[in-house]
Amino acid sequence: METTEAHSMTPDMGKLEELNEVIFIVVVPLITGFLGLLTAAYLAYFRVMKADKGTAHMVEIADAIKIGARAFLNREYLYILFYVIFMLILIGVVTIPEDVLKTLLSFAIGAVLSGLCGYIGMSIAVEANVRTANAAITGLNEALVVSFASGGVMGLCVVSITTLGIVMIYAIWGGLDQADTRYLAGFGFGASSIALFARVGGGVYTKAADVGADLVGKVESNIPEDDPRNPATIADNVGDNVGDVAGMGADLFESFAGSIIACIQLAEEGLHFAAETKYGHIDTSYSDYINEHPLDGYHFVALPFWIAGFGTFASIIGLFLVRTNKKPPKEELQHTLLWAIRRGIITSTILSAILSLISCGIFFGFESEFTYRLWGCVILGLAAGESIGLFTEYTTSFVHKPTRSIAKKSRVGPAGVIIQGLAIGMLSTAPPVFIIVVATLACFYLAGNYGIGIAAVGMLSTLGITLSTDAFGPVADNAGGIAEMAELDESVRERTDGLDALGNTTAATGKGFCIGSAVLATLALLAAYKADADVAYIDVSQAEVLVACIAGACLPYVFSALTMLAVGRAASLMIEEVRRQFRENKLLEKQEDGTYPKPDYARCVAISTKASLIEMIIPGVLAICSPLVCGFMLGRQALGGMLIGSLVSGFMLAIFMANSGGAWDNAKKWIEAEGLGADKSKGTSFHHATIVGDTVGDPFKDTSGPSLDILIKLMTMMSILFAPIYPQGAFDEDWWWVGLIIFIVFFVVTGSIWFWMRKTGFGRINYGEVNTIEVEAGDEEEALELVPTRTDGGATAQDKDQEIDSLRRQLAEAQDTIQKLKSARRDCSGGAKAMVELTDYGL
Repeated sequence: METTEAHSMTPDMGKLEELNEVIFIVVVPLITGFLGLLTAAYLAYFRVMKADKGTAHMVEIADAIKIGARAFLNREYLYILFYVIFMLILIGVVTIPEDVLKTLLSFAIGAVLSGLCGYIGMSIAVEANVRTANAAITGLNEALVVSFASGGVMGLCVVSITTLGIVMIYAIWGGLDQADTRYLAGFGFGASSIALFARVGGGVYTKAADVGADLVGKVESNIPEDDPRNPATIADNVGDNVGDVAGMGADLFESFAGSIIACIQLAEEGLHFAAETKYGHIDTSYSDYINEHPLDGYHFVALPFWIAGFGTFASIIGLFLVRTNKKPPKEELQHTLLWAIRRGIITSTILSAILSLISCGIFFGFESEFTYRLWGCVILGLAAGESIGLFTEYTTSFVHKPTRSIAKKSRVGPAGVIIQGLAIGMLSTAPPVFIIVVATLACFYLAGNYGIGIAAVGMLSTLGITLSTDAFGPVADNAGGIAEMAELDESVRERTDGLDALGNTTAATGKGFCIGSAVLATLALLAAYKADADVAYIDVSQAEVLVACIAGACLPYVFSALTMLAVGRAASLMIEEVRRQFRENKLLEKQEDGTYPKPDYARCVAISTKASLIEMIIPGVLAICSPLVCGFMLGRQALGGMLIGSLVSGFMLAIFMANSGGAWDNAKKWIEAEGLGADKSKGTSFHHATIVGDTVGDPFKDTSGPSLDILIKLMTMMSILFAPIYPQGAFDEDWWWVGLIIFIVFFVVTGSIWFWMRKTGFGRINYGEVNTIEVEAGDEEEALELVPTRTDGGATAQDKDQEIDSLRRQLAEAQDTIQKLKSARRDCSGGAKAMVELTDYGL
């Protein structure tokens, strides 16, 4: 290998001399960013807002959902504002002086834009839901166009706002090496912080309402999903918008931003790798080398911007190709809808790959080997994303065997459904892991750590349409709820259910896609952290690094446990409220005028709002404090070990939870679609078994699982931001006490909240009351009249209660006979006869 000769050479890696000007670096994302916003405005106005809302009753229901969603987000963002102010103070104190202003403003802008993406997504979703329900009266394609357009608005707004935000910040302050661009980690940290709280808070809200509505409504009271008599119905539909839409928008904003920032931070390593590939070994450090060849360095900074920008354009083209004019039979509905969406995704993927090759060729020359190395990384990222999506779809769609196998286990009961779902989720981790391993190794050998970052950008380059396929599902779910509450024709609910089932599959696909990109981006960010922290390697044979790695692997489990417990407590409050209203307001009994009493929807909305805002605090504080405690107490290398541990276990756990939850949900929908037969559909024991599985899966797929990819990226972003101030070794005498103080503060905050919860009985179920409507009944006959009956031949709650009463009478008679026989045995001198009679009873 050449060494000294390489120093005398001046590499000419880049081909654009104009990149000395910042405008040429950002011109493509700037143009496509504004084009994406214009397209989003077009879709919002012409495809969503101009569509008819339907009847006055439908509008009334939709307005209640809209008011609840906006009220929650306003309060949530107010709570998050206090956190943002605290973090601004912390960053101002600990950041090195020359970076303070840039980092503070970047953090604030990242936080504001992340929240803005969530708010835009929620706003368009609450306008589209009622219009989708009304469009479904006309046909399937009309409903698909409206709902998918709302998803397109969110998808394009997220990618456009992300690129424009980073572009404008970079245009102001610029930078070339890692030290100069570290302020961008502030942008990523701000975005990650808001995303975490939005995902956890919104996830707790939506699942508390969903679990309460399902268990008390569908299982205990045997009424349909989204029945207007259920007090939690509006809160459930509000939750779809604040959790599955607003939370997801903030989440993917952070993912996209993180991948771009990782590439910019690794630009110096990318240039160094390219030069060594062309000229042989170079002894000069990364930062010195890029500062000696700034023009070449700007090519590596500009490339992720251009790939992201052209990906936005490709997504716009793909969005307009999603439609179906077919009227398929019920058994082919999912297949038809899936291919309508795949057509748009495949077109965008191919177009993005072509435009990425053009970008690489423009920057480095079509004759250069490194051009095709970088393009190979983009292709690997795109292929990895599509492959993960396909495997996730196979696991979670009821068109395929895994989900159907879960539904078939309903013959055994809820336990069979749970066991099969857990096993399917665990098995489903293998294909994504294999894909990411292959992609990571290949990209590293093609272009080093910079290549891994480029693969993450490539994977997310078509986020505009990928996010659209994820975001339209909650809109379709809301549309189905409105159709049920407004008592529209059954065919309308059938069409919205078809879109909702597709949305569940695409949502699971989107989660797998997002988790995969998070792993690639985090691997790249880890390399950036090593350089910023001046850590040459992370040696897990050192005691402090090993224990930090183990603790990091434990963090995703603790975090998931906290979020699931949060859902459980919030759902308990909701369950108690729904049961109370059923009992006291007699919502299931017709009044004299033939109508049912109107539930107090607002009280259920208030319960979900309060519970979710409280419950998001502890998981959020854990995510923020963990890297600070480890970094200050155990040092920089140990913190790297903790990040690796949390990445590895968080990746597996997130895939497992997302896929299990999605499969359980669609197993229930397959039962409802009479997949096992008309005699095993809604209202039967088979259906109830899958409802239990779906209820378990709700916090898996919509709260805990999606939050894990944010957790691992947030901790990595924080580590990069504070890397210069962490001590080199463990228990540094100048810094270890800072970690101890943060550790104590965390336990004080956590302990105070837990103490308040126990003192106030927050989330505690009143076990003194029986969990049925019979509590307030005067006698058994009156209680049985309160339980709704079915006329379709399925098992009902009334049938089961009658059977239980019969068995109780038989048991009482048997016990009475036994006592008489025992007494006869004592009194009778010839007790043999009594013993024979006792034997007849099995005693």
